[in-house]
Amino acid sequence: MPDPVILDSIAALRMWREERRAAGRRIGLVPTMGALHAGHLSLVSGVKRVADEALVSIFVNPTQFAPNEDFSKYPRTFNRDVELLSEVGAEAVFAPRVLDMYPEGFATAIEPGGPAKAGLEDAFRPTHFAGVATVVTKLLLQCLPEVAIFGEKDFQQLAVIRHVARDLDIPVEILGGATVREADGLAMSSRNVYLSKAERGIAPVLHQVLLGAAEAIRGGTRLDVIEGGALRELSSHGFITDYVAIRDAATLGRPEPGARPESLRILVAAKLGATRLIDNIAAG
Repeated sequence: MPDPVILDSIAALRMWREERRAAGRRIGLVPTMGALHAGHLSLVSGVKRVADEALVSIFVNPTQFAPNEDFSKYPRTFNRDVELLSEVGAEAVFAPRVLDMYPEGFATAIEPGGPAKAGLEDAFRPTHFAGVATVVTKLLLQCLPEVAIFGEKDFQQLAVIRHVARDLDIPVEILGGATVREADGLAMSSRNVYLSKAERGIAPVLHQVLLGAAEAIRGGTRLDVIEGGALRELSSHGFITDYVAIRDAATLGRPEPGARPESLRILVAAKLGATRLIDNIAAG
């Protein structure tokens, strides 16, 4: 397949987008921070099923990193990313510089509420979703796609982005893409490369615990009992767990009494050594 067009400025992006609009082409956006893996590529394939052309953004966004998170060490593999995107038929890559996205004097940010204040990722990374919401809003307005897709592995992020697009009347359909997993169940993530060999052998326990929790929910076990049991199981394998939470899948609020399993989502975040892993599955 031909290599995707590289759009390295907002002006180049807008020219490319206007040419596609004039030709009646429907554009699907896949926002990424690069270091692409099969999970990202599945999103490209997914968006191409509902759009004529796939536009992939690659931008390591500094505003979603907390001071204790090393922005400079985030993996950057641009040339390899472009090769992978060529293999799955992406038509274009938008690769702005930090100064393109945040020029001198930039002073505006989106402060999301709703699912961004659910007491999950936001409890441990309090500035994260403001950075995500701001950069995604900018990308949606810069690219003006008909549809954009985000992975369900970052389930709270997906919920936040849907709320922001709805609340700000951004005319883009927001889709979720199913989590892609390794053969042993570990959710694919750019951060998995940081796991040692021993840690990589333990990491699939995270998914196994989620599956066990889902089975217990369907069996009628009390939700707080399930959460507590999952925490103990993860601790016994060496995880330091930030949360195991069973939430309403639509709002990420705490479930109403008697909520049906199919309305629930089980979310987890835990450290294994120095690597923080997140995952989630539907309960029903």
